[in-house]
Order: sequence, then structure tokens, then C-alpha cells
Amino acid sequence: MVLTAGAVLFPLLLVYVAVSRPGYFSSPNFLAELIALELLIAALWMYRRVFLTLVILAFLFAGTDVPFGGMWTTARWGFLIAGAAVGCFIMLKERGGHFGLFHALSMLAILSALVSAAVSRYPGFAFLKAVSLLLLFVYAGTGARLAVAGRESRFIAGLLSGSEIFVGAVAAFYFLGTEVMGNPNSLGAVMGVVAPILLWGMLIDPGPLVYYRRLVLYAVCMYLLLQSHSRAGLAAAFISCCLLCLALRRYKLFGQGMIILLVMFTSAAILDPDAFSARVSSFTTSIVYKDKDPSQGIFASRQSPWQAATDSIRKHLWFGSGFGTTDTGQDASAHLSKVTSTSDATSENGSSYLTITSWVGIVGVAPFLFLLSALAGKILRTVLWMLNTGSPFHPAVPVAMVVVAGLLHAGFEDWMFAPGYYLCVFFWSFAFILVDIAPWAPLPSFNVSWRPWLMRQGMGGIAPSR
Repeated sequence: MVLTAGAVLFPLLLVYVAVSRPGYFSSPNFLAELIALELLIAALWMYRRVFLTLVILAFLFAGTDVPFGGMWTTARWGFLIAGAAVGCFIMLKERGGHFGLFHALSMLAILSALVSAAVSRYPGFAFLKAVSLLLLFVYAGTGARLAVAGRESRFIAGLLSGSEIFVGAVAAFYFLGTEVMGNPNSLGAVMGVVAPILLWGMLIDPGPLVYYRRLVLYAVCMYLLLQSHSRAGLAAAFISCCLLCLALRRYKLFGQGMIILLVMFTSAAILDPDAFSARVSSFTTSIVYKDKDPSQGIFASRQSPWQAATDSIRKHLWFGSGFGTTDTGQDASAHLSKVTSTSDATSENGSSYLTITSWVGIVGVAPFLFLLSALAGKILRTVLWMLNTGSPFHPAVPVAMVVVAGLLHAGFEDWMFAPGYYLCVFFWSFAFILVDIAPWAPLPSFNVSWRPWLMRQGMGGIAPSR
């Protein structure tokens, strides 16, 4: 009723503004805000189907160098607030959402962040950062879950299609000379998380054309990952992809991948040993040691941020420096912005786990550790199901691999609790979704109801094990 009334009254309001204030419609900023408002209204009308995608895109556009990206810097928070409010309303109205231990721990983590903000030297700024995390958790616990509940097949198919489009678009921008992700670290982060999705899309045994399309895009994704020189992204993609193959008992595919890499390196070394030696030397210098002195070890580039986090923990041992802030009162996640300089972007930025400890202290970090432990339990349950069935046909499989890649990457980059960063929004939305769809037992009597729909879309595969 409310949306219907809004659809009728909104055009009339626009006509009134156009007549009384015609100068507004000649302002690019006003037109951009108007477009964003129209998108918001349309997305609320189709809340379950499109709102999660729109929220992720809003945060993605705000952190990248796409045209009109600036308008999303403010609009993204409006989308998140509206999504959280409408998600809560639908959950309360339908009374169908289950709230368990994981959701209680997420609220305890928010309470910990608020307490840390209260004792911070900069309570106002820290409080705003804690509220932004609260909004993200509320939306992920309501709206993101509603986007999947009862429509797992369409969600997974959309995830695969979206990943393909995203990798293709990013590759096209880089081919044209535009560093659309803003900096190499961000490129490595997103490619490291998307890689297991594309690999899983190949494992579900689609038709030949779809298989080779995803194979090419997977190769492009790995190429962009190598070009980013991001060790965290490379490690996240490699480990999550290996875990996917081994857990599904695709030992042949895993072995073939290792052999192909070995043959490529061996052939390059035999055909042109001088060039191969130069490439290995360049790879070692730029990626392994990050242009640092090799005698200082492979983590030399991380010593400074790790030491800074450790010093902050020692200085504010019990309640931290304040959620999202440093000792100087600055935004502790400011390096994640798209305006980061190239020199800063290629350096290493610490660890999400050290960062959250420095923000909230030893006392406050306990709920966050329990929250991540509960999430790890859902991943373990999914991996056990994969090991026992050998079937990729469960919606939790690609979601769990995305979360694994995120957890690994966050160990070396401090974005996990920075709600303004698009990867943080993506990760926690998928974390709350995984809690809902993870198998309840290693060997469930489980009917994969979404497989026939995938087969009709040309994505069918082998029957799941019982």
C-alpha cells in the first residue's frame, strides 16, 4: 500500500518541483541524486530479487573509478539504511526468520564496538563507525538472507552470471588502460574472492560452451590477480580453489592443474632460460618480497603495520583505541579509499584480526572471535558435506568458498570490519547467508531441489551422492 501510494505521488512531486524549481533539473548533482532515489524506490519494489545486488553495486561504485562514482559515496548509506529497515519490517511481519547463536554473537560484537567507542578519545567518530557496522549486520541478517531464502537456485545462478560479467568488465577496463578498481590491492582482493566462484561454475559440469567461457574467464581472473602483485589475493584464491577441488574429491582436476603449471614453467625455462630467469627474479622481487630487502624475510613489507597494530594494542590493552579509529582520531580504514596513492596501495596494510584487536581491546575482541569461530564452524560443516558426498550441487558450496577466501585475505589486509569498503559488505552478506544454508550434517538426506532449474538453464551436472 505504501509503495503503491509512493508510485502515484512521486511523479506528481517531480512535476511540482520541475515547475516551481526548474533550476534543480539543470544541476548534475540533483539529477544524479534523483536517479539514485528512483533506483532505490524500484529496488524496494522488488526487494528480494534485486536489493542485495544493488547494495553491493552501490558500495562497489563508491570505491571504484567508474563514471558517476562520486554520487554513490553518500547514496550507498541511504541504500544500506533503507535495506536494513525494510528487511527488519519483512522479517517481523512474516515471522519466518530464524535467529540463532551466530546472530546473537553479531549483536554482542556490535555492543563491544559501541562500548569501545564510548571509552575512546574520539567517541563521536568511533560511534558513527560502530553504527555503520550495526547497519551492515542488520541488513546482512535480514535483507541479504531474504534475497536467498526460497530462491537459492536463482541466487546461485545470478551469482555465477554476475561474477562472469564483473571479471569481463574489469578486464575490459584494464585492457583500455583504466585502473577501474583504484589500486592493485583492491584488484587482488576482488579477484581472489571471485576466483573460487568461477571454478565452482566449471565443476558443476555445464554445457561445453558455458564450460569454456568460464574457463577463459577464470584464466583472465588469475591473470589479473597476478598483475595485481597481491600476495594476499593470490593466497586466498589458491587455497580456496585447492580446498574446493580436494573437498569435492576432484583429485584429477587438481593434479591436472598442478601438472599444467609445472609444464608451463618447465617449457619456459627450456625455451628461453634467460627470459625465464628474469621473470622469476622479477616475480620474487615484486610479489614475494614486495621490493624489500630479501634478507628481512617475506613479511618485511608488513612489519610496519603489524608493529603499529601491536603498539596500539599494548597502549590500549583492555578497551582499544576506539572502533574504527587510530590514536590520532583518523579513520583507521582510510587506506581502503579509491583515492589511495599507487605507492600506498601496493604496500601491505596489516591484518583485520590485529586491527579489530587494536580497535576494541582484549576485552572487546572476544565477541568478534566467537563470531568468526561460529562462521568457521559453518564452513567446516559444508566442507564435511562436500567430502562425504563429492557433490558440488549445494548452494552452500560456492558461498562457503567465498567466505574462506575472504577469511584468508583478511588475515593480511584490514578490511573485514570497515563497512564503507565494498568487500566488507560482500563478505558479511555471504557470511549471514552461509549460516542459513550450510548443511546441518555431513551426510544429510537432502533433496537438491534447485538442480533441475540449473539443468534447464544449461548448467546441469552429475547427480549428487546420497
